[in-house]
Amino acid sequence: CVYSKINTLGFIETPYRQVKDGKVDLKGDPIYLSAEEEDLKVIAQANADVAENGEFRSNRVKARQMGDFPVVEPKELNLMDVAPNQIASIAASLIPFLEHNDANRALMGSNMMRQAVPLLRPEAPIVGTGLEELVAHDSRVLLTAEGDGTVKYVDSDRIIIDYKRSDEERIVSFHGDEKEYKLTKFMKTNQSTCMNLRPIVRKGDKVTAGQTLCEGFSTQNGELAIGRNLVVAFMPWKGFNFEDAIVISERVAREDMFTSIHIDEYTMEVRDTKRGQEELTADIPNVSEEATKDLDENGLIRIGAEVKEGDILIGKITPKGETDPSPEEKLLRA
Repeated sequence: CVYSKINTLGFIETPYRQVKDGKVDLKGDPIYLSAEEEDLKVIAQANADVAENGEFRSNRVKARQMGDFPVVEPKELNLMDVAPNQIASIAASLIPFLEHNDANRALMGSNMMRQAVPLLRPEAPIVGTGLEELVAHDSRVLLTAEGDGTVKYVDSDRIIIDYKRSDEERIVSFHGDEKEYKLTKFMKTNQSTCMNLRPIVRKGDKVTAGQTLCEGFSTQNGELAIGRNLVVAFMPWKGFNFEDAIVISERVAREDMFTSIHIDEYTMEVRDTKRGQEELTADIPNVSEEATKDLDENGLIRIGAEVKEGDILIGKITPKGETDPSPEEKLLRA
């Protein structure tokens, strides 16, 4: 939920403005309630027409209570939402003009957003909702400056910043005036995608507290970027886009606009069989030298080799008898 927080018991709480005698408390701090606490309350929508003094301009107000959506008088209201999108998820809140979308399409959009893979060259959306920067910042993937300072050193792996600390800050700080930030480079995620941070500051730059120091995966200029901005035409094209198929230009593929990096890990066990021990080797019987040219003497693919589908990554030979054992022989060996 947007604008929510976790209470001491681990439940999600969302903020509401209090409504007393048909008047909204616009100056007071919102209260946070869990789903169980707000279930019986009569809650007005955040976009209800309210005057500057907190009074509702209409005698009938759309509300919700226990999963129903009645239209009530202002004096029957207990609470009011703080924002229209607080009932939606983060993914749904990133859909522009969500209220004008069909519910099924909004559901598909929010699900597909969570399934997006980080692109090699992402672009921040031209049309957004304003939450893109907050999502990128709250993801805790990006590194931000903890105070005012100067960039002393930058390379692809680390950033060193010389902060201007007061005497009081030096006493409570675990670091000196200089702090080093190490950047995550080409790390495999649980979804086999690539996590790679790139610095966006240069040596000598002045930074302020909260300023973004690097680009993460699926971010651009500190904003969430999970795709590209393309010109789209809704039209038939010689039958190629029949049944939800799409046609893309050659430039999209040539310039790697939707190219992503995926990291997979392969393991192979070397066993000690009854006929002998298995062996890792590049000398594999009945396999051409062309197929094993990138294997080292231990049968392992060399670092930096470019492979295609079907290429050999590990060479292994297993001892085998002249003939397969009969069922009786297998029984005797058991």
